[in-house]
Amino acid sequence: MHQKALKTLEFHKIIEQLAKFASSSLGKEKAGRLLPISDFEQVVRLHEETDEAAKIIRLRGNVPLGGIFDIKPHAKRAQIGGILSPGELNEIAGTLRAGRILTKFIEEMIENGTELPLTAEYIQSITPLPDLERPIVNAISDIGEVMDSASDRLKSLRTQLRTNEARVREKLESMIRSSNAQKMLSDAIITIRNDRFVIPVKQEYRSVYGGIIHDQSSSGQTLFIEPQTVVDLNNGLQEIRIKEQQEIERILSELSALTGEHASELLANVEVLAILDFMFAKARYSSEIKGSKPKLNSEGRVKLFKARHPLISPKVVVPNDIILGEDYTSIVITGPNTGGKTVTLKTIGLCTLMVQAGLQIPVLDGSEAAVFEEVYADIGDEQSIEQSLSTFSSHMVNIVDILKSVNHRSLVLFDELGAGTDPQEGAALAISILDTVYEKGARVIATTHYPELKAYGYNRKGAVNASVEFNVETLSPTYKLLIGIPGRSNAFEISKRLGLDEKVIRDAKGYIGTETNKVENMIASLEESRKQAERDREEANEFLKDAEKIHKDLQKQMAEYYSRKDELTEKAQREAVEVVNKAKAEAEEVMNDLRRLRLEKNAEVKEHELIDARKRLEEAAPLIKKSKKAAAPSKKKEFQPGDEVKVVTFDQKGHLVEKVSAAEWQVQIGIMKMKVNEANLEYLGTPKQVQTKPLATVRGKDYHVSLELDLRGERYENALLRVEKYIDDALLAGYPRVSIIHGKGTGALRQGVQEYLKNHRSVKRIRFGEAGEGGSGVTVVEFK
Repeated sequence: MHQKALKTLEFHKIIEQLAKFASSSLGKEKAGRLLPISDFEQVVRLHEETDEAAKIIRLRGNVPLGGIFDIKPHAKRAQIGGILSPGELNEIAGTLRAGRILTKFIEEMIENGTELPLTAEYIQSITPLPDLERPIVNAISDIGEVMDSASDRLKSLRTQLRTNEARVREKLESMIRSSNAQKMLSDAIITIRNDRFVIPVKQEYRSVYGGIIHDQSSSGQTLFIEPQTVVDLNNGLQEIRIKEQQEIERILSELSALTGEHASELLANVEVLAILDFMFAKARYSSEIKGSKPKLNSEGRVKLFKARHPLISPKVVVPNDIILGEDYTSIVITGPNTGGKTVTLKTIGLCTLMVQAGLQIPVLDGSEAAVFEEVYADIGDEQSIEQSLSTFSSHMVNIVDILKSVNHRSLVLFDELGAGTDPQEGAALAISILDTVYEKGARVIATTHYPELKAYGYNRKGAVNASVEFNVETLSPTYKLLIGIPGRSNAFEISKRLGLDEKVIRDAKGYIGTETNKVENMIASLEESRKQAERDREEANEFLKDAEKIHKDLQKQMAEYYSRKDELTEKAQREAVEVVNKAKAEAEEVMNDLRRLRLEKNAEVKEHELIDARKRLEEAAPLIKKSKKAAAPSKKKEFQPGDEVKVVTFDQKGHLVEKVSAAEWQVQIGIMKMKVNEANLEYLGTPKQVQTKPLATVRGKDYHVSLELDLRGERYENALLRVEKYIDDALLAGYPRVSIIHGKGTGALRQGVQEYLKNHRSVKRIRFGEAGEGGSGVTVVEFK
């Protein structure tokens, strides 16, 4: 990437902000080396990583990244036989522990149904090393000291050391508590010199205690003496200390050798942890600037909605829509120097660099960004005293360099193009430079205050004018970018607001040409028309939102109606059958009573009369019409779009919109569209005129039914509610088969789902998924 553009657009400030969000020195180091890249596939991968990290933070709030250290030097030194210090070994154990905790954290999220394919890929490459972590933790304390538990020998030596130290102190304490001690000692204390216990003796009594002098006070009046009676004991202490140090060195050597054996795994783990830390740093930075992931393309299309400059405080920055590369590839921002044009240039330039570095950008969702091969920027005062170059010359040196390298995969940003020289020549040169860049197929945005360039957007194909809005009432720019409207001078209006005499303004207007006046009036008219169009668009958008909401509610109600229609019909039929059966049972009971009476009391009731009575009772029972769910079409015909048909599975009329496969049609039933198998269609006729368009288009994914339902991580009750709704939606969509992912777990969720499916009237059969479909963690449902 062009280094001058990185410096001009202040990409290093983005790096500085990003590095603050890293949890370890490894992440900060990666952030410091971040550069934009031009490989499209790599940029896409980087954004997917950032998006996954943002999803994890959004779902969990925080990520356990503490305890990660840069252990690369330690691992490399251990690999060549070096002995590591307790602190270095402690950092290795801490890093292993951090990797283990992070791995467990991500695995739990995946088990609960969160899709994190890239993060999972990184986590899987972290090698757990319990055979290294455990011995270090057992031997080295959190403050980096070798513990007694490191070995039995070390524990024994330290026990001896504490016992002998107690003996020495006891001996010396008896000396300092003696009756003569107050006279002969400078102070009644025991201290240490050269790792040996001593007492402070006055100079004149040095011979009383004998032994070895280890030190003296600055005045020479006090000598720090190791009395002869404790010399042997101190010697014993020293021997034990030497053995202790030898044992510590042996333990450290052993742990260092073990570290060296796993050095390659440690280095690989550290690299992965650095990548993960950097991923989460990018996600946290995105949250800080309220960034979002743009849609990426390699065709040079830029659609940034409500784009904000990432280095300007959100409280003061003005968001703008910046669109380039579709209907036009050049934008010329004209108008006086009011402070908003350069910010717009830097916004699109810096956002593009951030995108190509894998960072999310401060724009609204739905924005689109292009991956360019190079970004060139000629912005700011380029005057160079060292090279004796004027502002114009310095700009021109930069522009010459840009024109040599620019191609169809470049984004070029020119600030005040052609400035610093004669206005007519500068304007002509600016037009020629813009034409050259356009011919090479690059995307270009240029700012200029030359009025001659106002007509450029009208006279050149693929170019458009733009300006930054200026509020004459407040005498300040609004910083709002107006694409399609060239900038106009506000000198007369500003002068008038500031109190300049009307006569002076009228005389000034007389000095400018008629054509210029016409252009200024045209721009003013365009600006007013734009404001009115914006007001109309906002009003239309409100109406559209209301219409879409109403349509959405209607469609949901229709879906619920169709999903419950058969259920309610069958329920009514069952209730009717129960009533009839009850009536029949009562009638039979009456008949039995009559027969019993005839036999017992010789009543004059003949058998054929009883049979006739029962027949009449049966004929009185209501007839139940069975639902014709899968009736074959009564008319055979080659269907055509527009034909009126009856969908026999729903017993509803509709018309054909289009054929979607060899045996399926898209059918419009009222306001709903659905796929229906040709076998379930009955031809009714062809109307003279058929409205094949839907009444409205409902945008969004709410109406797309997936071929699988993922229940992992759901509570039992919520899961069954989701299954019930999903089966209804799948039936409405006309799917012959769907999959329900419930995972293996304890099996309670799987059993509940399968019990519900077995009793569903529309389910033909269920089975577990095959090896390639998820095994016993998936239930495949086939509909009737």
